[in-house]
Amino acid sequence: MSYGGDKAGSKYSPLAQIGRDNFNRLRVAWTWRSPDEELAKANPHLRTWVWEATPLMADGVLYVSTSLSQVAAIDAATGKTRWVYDPETWKGGTPPNNGFVHRGVAYWADGNDQRILFGTGDGYLICLNAQTGKPISTFGQQGRIDLTQGLGRTVDRRLYGVSSPPIICRDVVVMGAKIHDFPLAKEMPPGDVRGFDVRTGKQQWLFRAVPGEGEFGNETWDQGSWKTTGGANVWTLMKADEALGYVYLPFSTPANDNYGGQRPGNGLFGESLVCLDARTGKRIWLFQMVHHGVWDYDLPAAPNLIDIRVNGKPVKAIAQVSKQGFCYVFDRVTGRPIWPIEERPVPQSTVPGERLSPTQPFPTRPAPFDRQGITENDVIDFTPELRKEALAVLEKYNFGPVFTPPSLQKPTILMPGIAGGASWAGASCEPRPGHCTSVDHAPVRGHDGEVAGTACRLHRGARSG
Repeated sequence: MSYGGDKAGSKYSPLAQIGRDNFNRLRVAWTWRSPDEELAKANPHLRTWVWEATPLMADGVLYVSTSLSQVAAIDAATGKTRWVYDPETWKGGTPPNNGFVHRGVAYWADGNDQRILFGTGDGYLICLNAQTGKPISTFGQQGRIDLTQGLGRTVDRRLYGVSSPPIICRDVVVMGAKIHDFPLAKEMPPGDVRGFDVRTGKQQWLFRAVPGEGEFGNETWDQGSWKTTGGANVWTLMKADEALGYVYLPFSTPANDNYGGQRPGNGLFGESLVCLDARTGKRIWLFQMVHHGVWDYDLPAAPNLIDIRVNGKPVKAIAQVSKQGFCYVFDRVTGRPIWPIEERPVPQSTVPGERLSPTQPFPTRPAPFDRQGITENDVIDFTPELRKEALAVLEKYNFGPVFTPPSLQKPTILMPGIAGGASWAGASCEPRPGHCTSVDHAPVRGHDGEVAGTACRLHRGARSG
């Protein structure tokens, strides 16, 4: 059991009790009210923002987190609350990094040992007994781990939190973090990802979001910018392949997300999909979707693990949707693209001190699922007068194709914008047999001249799904 239906992120349910024949007869069985309500009434200064949590169900019990990082167990048949755990995150006040928002918990069981694990808005990993809601004392320090410690920098707790559930793979709890990608301090917290033993809470590994000196990817951070740059975190959901023992991490933009003059270089592992060994944290493969991002085009959603056929052979694939409306598809074992991903020239910045990458990766298949970029042809033309007025408004802005950079002269129109083509809810897939894609391969080279994977041509008559 995992957030999104399974660890593959399918968001698919085979349940068939509700259909067109009985939908009009549905009635409300019960209503549950969040324990946040009483706290909000007593503390009107708290800003709880939005409700984004999705409950998990195990053995007839729903487990859900609240915006204030509380966790509740609810009887699925009656809607009655079995227990509530309050980590008292709210006592620290509303976090400046996007306020209070929380998306859910993780569930793990080994026989009668059943656990709920979640991160809090103020940066703790907490492990609860799923039956009682009490912290498990043998996990970390009396059931909790302070995630602001051990990051190689002094971290202001107000700038560090967790909004999405961890992913558990091969008894390792993999934790991301929520860090504002606008620099609220000179040195923002790093977005390092860590793995913890699900039974003891002992840290098993740490993967640096901004690689240190001598580490792979450090050369993509020029002028020593790796020493102070923060962000590049995994704030959204992660997924895992339990059979392979791999976890897949969608990284966000390094701070500052609209200006990179203080972080020259392409900046791995910002805006990259990274595959790690869940037991060791060893990097298996990666692909950077945006080089030196200045558009806030961080990867906003968990990838989808899908099984397809390539050249008549089964392939374990992974599909990552993005804010700019792309869907990148790879072999999830090797990281090789299923279809070509081409480095294409993009507009360059006129902002002093800014050095953008001359190219960005463009998937050739599937087609973008949202409008990309904007031209004069996109304005309304209901009447000549309205079109003239619309063009006058458009002229007040900097605009162009996708990856048009910000400008100091005019506000820039992003299409898609920072709310994206895709957002944190991501995509879903139906894992029915027979819904697959068949392709044949040809070598393709990446922007560094090395073989980046295999380009693929869709078989004539092949059915995609």
